[in-house]
Order: sequence, then structure tokens, then C-alpha cells
Amino acid sequence: MDLSGKKVIILVEQQFNDHEFWYPYYRMLEAGAGVTIVGSGAAIDYKGKDGTQTKSDKSADQINPSDFDAIIIPGGFAPDFMRRNKAMVNLVKTMSDSGKTVAAICHAGWMLASAKILKGKKATSFFAIRDDMENAGAIWTDEEVVIDGKLVTSRTPADLPVFMKAVLKSISA
Repeated sequence: MDLSGKKVIILVEQQFNDHEFWYPYYRMLEAGAGVTIVGSGAAIDYKGKDGTQTKSDKSADQINPSDFDAIIIPGGFAPDFMRRNKAMVNLVKTMSDSGKTVAAICHAGWMLASAKILKGKKATSFFAIRDDMENAGAIWTDEEVVIDGKLVTSRTPADLPVFMKAVLKSISA
């Protein structure tokens, strides 16, 4: 699928799930999309749970959501740190409110809950945060990928192949 001309944000914070960050990152590049890595600070090194490292291109407060077509939120422990940053939460909310693709896997559902974009939406996540998702208004289901409009959610790294197919399709639509 060709995403030439599309621009995608991938959020990052300490303790990100390495697979859930790098797999989407390279799939977006492979599809021709421009990728901007966005953290709580610009040009900061972030370390994943398995030890890989990446550097943010920009901080969330430096981003104009209207310049982007999608946002991807990896899981791991990172979403617990992300949701403490108001600019990161607002970025997710604004992208959703603007009808852009918002993709979240595993514990990234915490960011969707904090952005208050789950009410009445069908979604999935890692099973341990099901209560958090439901308390935020989600209609939670245990499926490898759940698509509700421009919201794409998945459960675990094992779901990455089907998750990314759905994300690519959502961005290209």
C-alpha cells in the first residue's frame, strides 16, 4: 500500500514496547509515509523495555495536528508516562476529533482513556486494562484488531501484522 505524501506521528516515551514501536515505524517507512517520532520532549533519547533506543524528532507541544494524517501509540509501560503529559494527551484527542486515524496497541488504550475518546467506541487492548477502557466508555471486545471509524486498536505484539494492515488501510482511506 502506497502512503506517499501521508504524514504519521508515532508517540514514544520511556519503557515503550520495542516491537510495538519498531514494527509500525518500519511499516510506515516501507509504505512511503513520512514519520515523526513525538515524545514529551524534543531530541530526547527514549529506551524501550527490551533495551532498544530511539530519539524523538519533536515534543508533543511542537506538533500541529492538522499537518498529520495519523497517530500511532505503542504500548509497554510508555502510555502510563505519556498520559501524564497534557500535550501528548491533547494531541491524541485533537487527532481523533479531527477525524484522523488513531491507532493504539496493548497498553496504549490508557492514552485513549485519558484523551476521553472512547465513549461508545468499540475497542480492544491488553486484557489487563479492560476495566480502564470500559470505565472510559469503550465497548471492549477481545479481538486481534478492532476498527471503529478511524480508531484502530489491538491487544498484543502478536497482533501486529493484522493491526498494521488495518492501520495502513485506515490511513489510505
